[in-house]
Amino acid sequence: MHNHAFDGLRPSLPLPDKLFYKIGEVSKITGIESYVLRYWETEFPFLKPRKNKSGQRVYTKKELELILQVKKMLYQERYTIEGVRKRFGEGVSRPAEVKPLIESRPKSAKSPQEALGFVKKRLKDILKQFS
Repeated sequence: MHNHAFDGLRPSLPLPDKLFYKIGEVSKITGIESYVLRYWETEFPFLKPRKNKSGQRVYTKKELELILQVKKMLYQERYTIEGVRKRFGEGVSRPAEVKPLIESRPKSAKSPQEALGFVKKRLKDILKQFS
């Protein structure tokens, strides 16, 4: 059985410089069991390793780094699987008509009252977009 409580105590080793890593190698490097990696593939669309001719999963260095990020978020930062998905931009629906507040700020507000007036108007516009 794998004990995740001690993963934070392991020194972070440099990743071996290879083009591809088999699932067993990824498991050893990350400290995550192979079955957990396969499960994560079903939960996180951004983790889709290719398969070689013999059908073995082969991970790239980028995917290995993503796995390490997911591990940190799940086990150290205590995110849920849904939280990790959202953090990586999966499943977040943002209405196209909503403009970011920063893009529409006034170029130069002459007084604090003008700035507050603009913010108040912008917040009302945002509220309308969501109702």
